[in-house]
Amino acid sequence: MKLTSALTLTQPNHLEKDFNYLSLDMNELATSASKVIAPLGPISTFVARHPWAGLEHQTFEQVVRKFKDTCDVDLLPNVAVLNSAWNQGEIEQQFIDIVLKQWLDAQQLEMPREMAEQFCKNALRLNQKRCKQIAVSELKNMAAKLSRFNYLIGNSIAVQTLSQRLEQHGIENAGKELNNQMIKWCKLFLDESQAIWSMPNREKGFYQAWRNLASLDPALQASLRKQIKELPLTAEEALREALLVLEISYSDIQSYLEAHLLSLPGWAGMMLWRSQENPKDQSLVMDYLAVRLSMESILIKPYLPIPEQNHDLQLEDLIASWYHWGDVPIKAWSHLSSAEIKARLNLAYRFDHVVRERLWLEAWEKTYEKQLKVKITSNKHSEKRSGKTALAQFAFCIDVRSEPFRRQLENAGPFETLGTAGFFGLPIETCTLGSTHKHDSLPVMFKPKYQIKESASTNELTKYKQRKQAANSLGGTFKTLKHNLLASLALPEVSGPWLSLQTLGRTFVPRSTGIVMRKLKDHWQQKPSAELTLDHTHCSNSELQVGFSEDEKVNFVRQALKMMGLTEHFAPLVVICGHGSHSTNNPYASALDCGACGGASSGFNARVLASLCNLPEVRKTLAAEGIVIPQDTVFAAAEHITTLDELRWLYLPELSTAAKEAYQYIQASLPKVYEEANAERLGKLPGLSSQSKNAKQEAEKMAEDWSEVRPEWGLARNAAFIIGDRKLTEECNLDGRVFLQNYDWQKDRDGALLANIIAGPATVAQWINLQYYASTVAPHYYGSGNKATQTVTAGIGVMQGNASDLLSGLPWQSVMRSDQEAYHAPLRLLVVIQAPSEYIDRVLSRNRDFRQKFKNGWLRLASIDPKGNWKSWG
Repeated sequence: MKLTSALTLTQPNHLEKDFNYLSLDMNELATSASKVIAPLGPISTFVARHPWAGLEHQTFEQVVRKFKDTCDVDLLPNVAVLNSAWNQGEIEQQFIDIVLKQWLDAQQLEMPREMAEQFCKNALRLNQKRCKQIAVSELKNMAAKLSRFNYLIGNSIAVQTLSQRLEQHGIENAGKELNNQMIKWCKLFLDESQAIWSMPNREKGFYQAWRNLASLDPALQASLRKQIKELPLTAEEALREALLVLEISYSDIQSYLEAHLLSLPGWAGMMLWRSQENPKDQSLVMDYLAVRLSMESILIKPYLPIPEQNHDLQLEDLIASWYHWGDVPIKAWSHLSSAEIKARLNLAYRFDHVVRERLWLEAWEKTYEKQLKVKITSNKHSEKRSGKTALAQFAFCIDVRSEPFRRQLENAGPFETLGTAGFFGLPIETCTLGSTHKHDSLPVMFKPKYQIKESASTNELTKYKQRKQAANSLGGTFKTLKHNLLASLALPEVSGPWLSLQTLGRTFVPRSTGIVMRKLKDHWQQKPSAELTLDHTHCSNSELQVGFSEDEKVNFVRQALKMMGLTEHFAPLVVICGHGSHSTNNPYASALDCGACGGASSGFNARVLASLCNLPEVRKTLAAEGIVIPQDTVFAAAEHITTLDELRWLYLPELSTAAKEAYQYIQASLPKVYEEANAERLGKLPGLSSQSKNAKQEAEKMAEDWSEVRPEWGLARNAAFIIGDRKLTEECNLDGRVFLQNYDWQKDRDGALLANIIAGPATVAQWINLQYYASTVAPHYYGSGNKATQTVTAGIGVMQGNASDLLSGLPWQSVMRSDQEAYHAPLRLLVVIQAPSEYIDRVLSRNRDFRQKFKNGWLRLASIDPKGNWKSWG
């Protein structure tokens, strides 16, 4: 019996060549194929991306199998990760039994249930050591005997590139050579800062620039250069011609293009991001594929047609599995009927490693859900603030790192904390004082509609720009001298003393050196106090509206207050808290900033919202609608620095008497909050729990140490997103694993607020969750390896060495406790909604994307009804 495991590429016939190929829209095909990859922006604005966002119309398991078959990448936790979770009590046996029963109930077994159940239980055991030796010759003879019969078990479909198939035959390293060529030309084309000379003809597109330059590349053989020179002038024609030369079946074209994009998903993802950001680059993905397939056709042309490779699954494996897990001796197969043989082979085939690892993952997820349920439902809600207005209220980002800090802050005094998305509902592009750089400060799935800038008087701004320019010119001069042949010879003598002193300081006293350097910089620049352009002004230099109209100011404040659940019982001081991080010599610094603000600090958004909330005309309009903000309530803005667990004030307007009292109480309480929050956080970092006598100073040292590979854990171990009242969780230690979004279903009768939360914050959280998941289960493919061996390349990202894919995910140190032990638990996000069941039914029926995420297994769903009953959906 032969079991086909891969789809053979069929050759196109003449009708396909004459009609189908000529009618193909190559740009449309490239766009459709690009759904298998995620757009990858520059690392300077690292944003968590859902790697499979374009594939959510397929089930989670279907995508797992697709990646395994196409590029041999496992997307499920491996045995080592599962075993570690099991040993730590994160997976309970009862849930292994439950998920196995559910799987068996869905199968047509055609054998005794007890037999199938015992086989599967044995197969599910971790760290199995096959003590029973199997006679190889006996196994092969039995497989040969059974193969004479036509047992159709099933087949999985995979399309591999021809260069991959050539390598599998051991004929030529075509796949490796093709990747090396693509890496070289992508680096040249995409370079933003490192190359001294830019790649010629970049404005004409990737294909044109490559074709003109590669035909002159001395690293290629003359015959190859000649063939490149003779390629079609346009990328579309070149891609069509390459598909014809490679004889790719019409029905296999999209799968073939997908396989090529998945060969280097990082570089292809950067091309995709560029194509989405700039209208002039819309055809970049097609250009990329035209270059790749043209190069492939040239490299492997002498070896065409490639002989078929035997992808047949070996019967030996299925028979051996019954020998080890079903206690069926090899000779026993001769005494089984045809129906019995087929039933056993079918079960062994279907219960493969993908199913086994998926069931372990589901049991892990169910165990975590049970543990979270126990924490929340057994929580005795605090009555200490019941019916009373807090002295101060703090609106934090939903980021999981806010949860421990919020808990410590609430324990420190009469403070109330709220959770909402860190961009605070403001669809803005920001521009800081004296800078021309603009940043989209909102989730990457949305586009900004307004531009908000910092401004100062002309005189102050001019002097500030001059001071900044003087400081920046030193760096520019250094870079220019470094790239000049003669000047670079004298550079060590000129810069040596200063750089040596800085190196010694950064190495031996990083905390003190960092503080001194920062004070020197701030003292030199003397940034003046800046105003925000909140009022709508006409600006011909901006594509976006600068500032807000009066109605827009009211709308954004109303929306923000409702989203954070703060429409009554206002405290004298309300602090809008953005968050950011601080680390040194860290290419992934932006990965530790706010995911809701496009990989930047959300402090700017906090200042904008707080300023809008203090406007008398905004308050007057809201009061007429029933949202009455007391006259003595003042809104301020601060920033939670997650690597230091401290709060920095960004905007503190004139305070009322009551607000002053609140501010003084906060200031007196914060030192203890810092110490407690840092002690809890640092205790989770490897090797620090026993060394940290002063947690705050240890955190400052790690933030300033340029050799520190793990200044903080970031959002590692994130696992759940809770949408509900803070009273639900305020007495729970959620261990920094939960995104917390305030929500009161009683104030959301039409479900509009819940719909907005699901479409915005919940989606951001899911993307973050799957970014960490992917970087843990497939670190070589979706992660970025060891920080210590990374190379920042082309000013846009990192590679391992000088010829790897552009690495798209998180480094090893962000998800692993050690080389052998994972720190992040790769679980799909659990969304918990505190609302009646009809609210969840309504959001599932109205929100197609959310329903698809849930039904296809991209996230999990639970709810807590008004009586406190927990319900798992699905």
